[in-house]
Amino acid sequence: MKSARHLRAQTHGRWAEHAVAQYLRLKGYRILARGYRAPEGEIDIVARKGRVLVLVEVKARSSIETAAYAITPRQRNRIERAALRFLSRHPRHADCDLRFDAILVSPWRLPRHLIDAWRPDGDSGHN
Repeated sequence: MKSARHLRAQTHGRWAEHAVAQYLRLKGYRILARGYRAPEGEIDIVARKGRVLVLVEVKARSSIETAAYAITPRQRNRIERAALRFLSRHPRHADCDLRFDAILVSPWRLPRHLIDAWRPDGDSGHN
């Protein structure tokens, strides 16, 4: 059984993902999937804008800085592998450029959108 604290964190995370999806729509992105689960990992939001397929990790924490540090190399690797699974299941997006973004959410602040937050080769100048 999950603790009350864990359930609150899950609920807050789902709320943050919903808010971020709306934020991305306002910026002209088309949301293709939310909470995409694969054996390799989960992608919070899969969106498309033009020829770019954007895989978004949403982190909601008490501060933007804490949210940024919560995206670990292991987690990035799992998201990258889940992205390959998504593409294999949705080949119509295979011609798109892939981009991994992070959107950081904290109370009483606008979301911080880190465009191209990391690259599959391990480069992460933003995080």
